[in-house]
Amino acid sequence: MNKLNLKKLLKKGGLIAPGAFNAASAMLIEKAGFPVVYISGAGLSNSSGRPDTGLLTLEETAVFSSYIINSVRIPAIVDADTGFGGPREVKRAVEVFEDIGAAAIQLEDQAGDKRCGHLAGKKIVSAKEFVAKIKAAVNARKSKGFLIIARTDAAAVSGLSDAVCRGRAYLEAGADIIFPEALASREEFAAFSRAVDAPLMANMTEFGKTPYMKADEFFRLGFSLVIFPMTAFRIAMHAAEDALAALHKKGTQKDMLGKMQTREELYKLLGYKPERKL
Repeated sequence: MNKLNLKKLLKKGGLIAPGAFNAASAMLIEKAGFPVVYISGAGLSNSSGRPDTGLLTLEETAVFSSYIINSVRIPAIVDADTGFGGPREVKRAVEVFEDIGAAAIQLEDQAGDKRCGHLAGKKIVSAKEFVAKIKAAVNARKSKGFLIIARTDAAAVSGLSDAVCRGRAYLEAGADIIFPEALASREEFAAFSRAVDAPLMANMTEFGKTPYMKADEFFRLGFSLVIFPMTAFRIAMHAAEDALAALHKKGTQKDMLGKMQTREELYKLLGYKPERKL
């Protein structure tokens, strides 16, 4: 399947990438008209019944991601957390994700015992240690069309100034996109954008440190790409919880049919045309 080129799309800017947690959700993202899909580490972990603490292995993440990548034509960004180890493991991760058709890999500078970027108590590695990972990623890729996204969690740990310094260092090390995580105000996003001359990515997650901002506002502040990593997952889980509670109480799903995707709608999404039997 020929993929649209993320590098070319990025030059135009104004990209919104909702998070997918399986192939079907990615297909809905593409159907809705979004140009990029974000394979959320939290989404993959949570849908596997595990917290977002880096418990998925490279092999598990690659298998889950391959289902998503192969289901759509739009480019996919894979959240690879801390890279599954040091520079050697990062090199292997780049090789794996590039081979399965990902458009980009995202790496973060948290320490090994990682946690959600919007929770307190995060720890980060030294900038020097993370620069080594970025260089390993850059050297491992076969094509410059495969992008390296460097996320820094420094703003919530050591302050915005350190986040800026790290963003510049990661860019110099070869990262294609810089991602400052968990900025807490419009002013911080604006200041980071002024200080770091690079393609920038923002995370507009729910229930976190970042105030609710429209994608257009991020774009005006100089960000090229905005992810909504868990929006679809949270909506789907809430709806499923309500439906199951109603089913348990009433013993029927009949009055919920209007809230469901129909059999025909699902088949159309999947491109499935069952033969009619007389």
